[in-house]
Amino acid sequence: MGTEQMNALGAQPQSGVQWYYEQYAGALADRYEGLSFEALYEEVLRCLPAPPARAADIGAGSGRDAAALARMGFRVTAVEPVREMREIAARLHPEDVVWLAEALPELRGVEGAFELLLLSAVWMHLDQDERPVAMARLSELLTEGGRLVVTLRHGQPPRDRRMFDVSAGETVALAAECGLRLVHRGGGEDRLGRGDVHWSQLVFEKPGERKA
Repeated sequence: MGTEQMNALGAQPQSGVQWYYEQYAGALADRYEGLSFEALYEEVLRCLPAPPARAADIGAGSGRDAAALARMGFRVTAVEPVREMREIAARLHPEDVVWLAEALPELRGVEGAFELLLLSAVWMHLDQDERPVAMARLSELLTEGGRLVVTLRHGQPPRDRRMFDVSAGETVALAAECGLRLVHRGGGEDRLGRGDVHWSQLVFEKPGERKA
């Protein structure tokens, strides 16, 4: 059995929706909302396009990041497959955000082009066959000059959900294959204080002149 198959034991994916996030939506939302957008993305804020660019938060969870982008003046689409998470987001965040019940890797119901795509702690849920499909789709959704921000979780995946430790190097190479160039690479320790977990933050750009 391969490493990724072993890491995925106990997972119960259902059409892109993981049972774990359905069952523990409330507790997870509390955790997400305890971290601020500004603190989490401090080192990449300078890489974001200027509002009112069109942005999509893929795997939007409790809506923390989507709402923050909306307050900054972006025109925001939030993509979240878990109904329980979408319901919590509607209660917590009154900001003007369009919500879609879609999931990676295909994102069939999402229509581009976007100047900003944000994926926070989402890429880790895709297996080695899904990641190339997802990256190609993200590249399609980006306008020329658009930016893709990906936050990667590193550390032993928990066994109670479908998760993989995907390297920054693999992600950079895959993005390059899909026509996206790396413009920023950073990251650091876990904001929740977990010593066995650390993060990478990658920003990619789709070559071409950004539309005004």
